[in-house]
Amino acid sequence: MESVALEDFRRIFIALDYVGVFIFAITGALVAARVRQDFVTCAFFAGMTGMGGGTIRDLMIGAPVFWTVQSWFIAVCLLATFAVWFLRTDQWPGKPLRWLDALGLSAYCAFGSLKALSFGIDPVPAVLMGVITATFGGVLRDIVAGQPSILMQREIYVTAAIAGAAVTVLLAAGAGLNGWVAGGAGALVAFIIRAGAISRGWKLPIHPG
Repeated sequence: MESVALEDFRRIFIALDYVGVFIFAITGALVAARVRQDFVTCAFFAGMTGMGGGTIRDLMIGAPVFWTVQSWFIAVCLLATFAVWFLRTDQWPGKPLRWLDALGLSAYCAFGSLKALSFGIDPVPAVLMGVITATFGGVLRDIVAGQPSILMQREIYVTAAIAGAAVTVLLAAGAGLNGWVAGGAGALVAFIIRAGAISRGWKLPIHPG
């Protein structure tokens, strides 16, 4: 499928990959900084959050793990750590971390799906790869930090990633649209849903039992 050819993916979406890693890395470094950890710990959280989901995705689709062949991703995580290190994180209002995470989730659910498609993964697994790319780093961050996982807080989180990844795959693999269009539409859908969860408290219904 020409719209998601590997060369097209590399040309168009490498910038989006860097942006997604940077945003997620900031959220990881912020978690460590807010509990007064040292620079090395902040950098560890930045790398784990920024690159964790993409690492799992690449291992599952048989691709070279992205940060082992493009070491600039490690530099991006360090840059995010430095940015957080020199900020007065104690003066930030309560929601920036969640909004940054929402931006990263939106970009990465689309990006992960497009990368999976570019490696010949079928549409349904490609959606799952987008979800893993978008959510796994944040889940790891919360678990290692000893914080309640976003998955257990009834907020619409994974659902937003599923919707964004599904729209991306439908438009790219189904309708044959350009990657910019498909990925942009998927990311926008994911962000709108996640934004509603943050600002309006959207939740899925719980089990009646």
